[in-house]
Amino acid sequence: MAGIELKSSAFNDGSFIPRRYAKEGDDVSPPLSWSGVPDGTSELLLLCEDPDAPSGTFLHWLVTGIDPASDGVDTGETPRGGTNRSNDYGGRGWGGPQPPVGDQAHRYFFRVYALPEPVELPDGASARDVHAAVDERQLAGGTLVGLYQR
Repeated sequence: MAGIELKSSAFNDGSFIPRRYAKEGDDVSPPLSWSGVPDGTSELLLLCEDPDAPSGTFLHWLVTGIDPASDGVDTGETPRGGTNRSNDYGGRGWGGPQPPVGDQAHRYFFRVYALPEPVELPDGASARDVHAAVDERQLAGGTLVGLYQR
């Protein structure tokens, strides 16, 4: 399967996410850029999840319907054409990192998926629901991992 390169100008893969993007900071989404979206992509889907959360994988951000011709998103913005979906805080759009105080650094997986057709997800979809809907049908994907600790 082809890969999409996913990067951020705010942090490198495997490094710490600046406090500005966390709940205790400005709680704005970080800037992201991507390249390598394959031909035949109908839409992009963007996901940010924390698999280290005490209650199981926590969904921080889910955006569907992103224009496949787009190449990224600025700080605090919604990707072009995208629809912010529910996160596990109970809101819509970005909800920044807020791991329990004293936990080891949690990993935050930012993932972008190129899809051949729009994905159908229920409102309030979990990270597991998203993976079930896209893992078998994605044309390409990219991952960026950031860390955060309080």
